[in-house]
Amino acid sequence: MTPQERAEKSAAAMWANARASKWLGMSLDAVGPGTATLSFEVQDHHLNGHDICHGGYIFTLADSAFAFACNSYNTNVVAQMNVVTFLSPGRQGERLSAVCREVSRAGRSGIYDVAVTAPDGREVAQFRGHSRQIQGQHFEEET
Repeated sequence: MTPQERAEKSAAAMWANARASKWLGMSLDAVGPGTATLSFEVQDHHLNGHDICHGGYIFTLADSAFAFACNSYNTNVVAQMNVVTFLSPGRQGERLSAVCREVSRAGRSGIYDVAVTAPDGREVAQFRGHSRQIQGQHFEEET
């Protein structure tokens, strides 16, 4: 199995149970070893009292991209710590995209960066996630 095939099969297993991401209207646009891209369209129910996308939804989009990237090696991985910096508002009707890339992966720990952008290319948020591998795999794999 190639690393790309492993990433795709891991993502398929996770997406089957990704109820929160699906409920929020996210789509899994791309996945590869240590990388993932998810997106969603900002709709009326995502807006806060300032009539812009609620930061919790932007965080959730970034966190979901992080989850698919760090779980792309067919090992169960969870978030250990995350931080987000909001840079510009997400507006109703925009399709926000979260692109995650692996920065470091050593032992059971990893560091991942996620850029959330709007269709016009502006950065909406930057997210850094620290991951920790736990027991288990997403699918049985021959060794």
